[in-house]
Amino acid sequence: MSAVTDGTTRVFTWEEGARIEVRNLGGEIVIEANAAGLKTLAGHLLTLAQDGTPDGAHLHLEKNNGLEDGSLGLVLERSDVE
Repeated sequence: MSAVTDGTTRVFTWEEGARIEVRNLGGEIVIEANAAGLKTLAGHLLTLAQDGTPDGAHLHLEKNNGLEDGSLGLVLERSDVE
């Protein structure tokens, strides 16, 4: 999957067999993933951290977009504002 923000294209790759689930345990958010899912999340974060990626660049993960059924939505966003 690729995303374009402010004219900058970033490619987000998925490890084969990745399984990621996001749950709310009443005060704590749990991100549960198998090894392929953890590698996928790490890759997404590294992609957002690349030089030249603009402030506000983000990726939406949802149950129909990479997360397991029943998962909460998850947004990974770069914010360079302190």
